[in-house]
Amino acid sequence: MPLRKFIVIPLIIAALAFIIQCVDQVLHVYAFPFENAGFGWIAFISWAMYFMAGCTVNGGIKVFLNYVSGIIASVAIMSMGGQLAPSLGFFAFPIAVFIVVVFCILLERTEWFNFIPALFVGAGTYFGFMSYVPGATFLNAGITEMIYCTLGLLFGYVTVYLRGHYEAHVEKQEHEEHAKGHAH
Repeated sequence: MPLRKFIVIPLIIAALAFIIQCVDQVLHVYAFPFENAGFGWIAFISWAMYFMAGCTVNGGIKVFLNYVSGIIASVAIMSMGGQLAPSLGFFAFPIAVFIVVVFCILLERTEWFNFIPALFVGAGTYFGFMSYVPGATFLNAGITEMIYCTLGLLFGYVTVYLRGHYEAHVEKQEHEEHAKGHAH
């Protein structure tokens, strides 16, 4: 595809990124915890995860389910580590991580929870949220992360849909132009 036609694809994606940023600037005012700087970064990460999961609806569902699993794993680690800290000190959280990660990796053997990278991205996002967002609680962090995860997955789907339709349109146009050239 020549650059003059390909340039439409980056423009479509840039327009979607523009929209997601605008949505975040409106939505973050209503997101928990209040007094936040926005969570568009969570949407951009899950948007990328949609592509890593194969650009399919089923892949998007796996990302969503594994983000939920990552949040649950994070809560388990933080809760267990907190409970073990008085007796195990330094080793409380490493042991909690060890135990929870065993169960996370076992999910690899299931159909809908086998996209483990999304589990770790969801968990890492949650840990970051809980560590750096003032006023974050287990519940509000989980809800907000999943709202923005869903937003990013939706934009991943829309990206694939729009790009696919545009590429099919260009291919059809080029085929018709090629057929015209041979008709003369």
